[in-house]
Amino acid sequence: MSRWLGALGILVVLVLALGFASLNGGEHVVLRLGIATLYGVPLTVVAFGGLIAGMVIMLVAGVRSDLKVRRILRARLAEEDREEKSRFVDRSQRDLFEGGTKEE
Repeated sequence: MSRWLGALGILVVLVLALGFASLNGGEHVVLRLGIATLYGVPLTVVAFGGLIAGMVIMLVAGVRSDLKVRRILRARLAEEDREEKSRFVDRSQRDLFEGGTKEE
């Protein structure tokens, strides 16, 4: 069910983007970037460019956060491994498959 819901969500976003682009295709705006001013830039380019720029920024921020979480988890796993290795191991038990059975 969630696969269909995800596909439906993507389809809705695509239809809305196409509708926005078709309704505002002829609109041009002035884009002031601080160091440069661009005249006659299509509104759809500004809107979709802003969307793409936001996605890239979130990707970069997410990768940094993800690497931080992975580093913490790796440290925890190493600590748990050290704790497990330092625990008492019962050396009196014998391997069941090592020398056959006791009956032999």
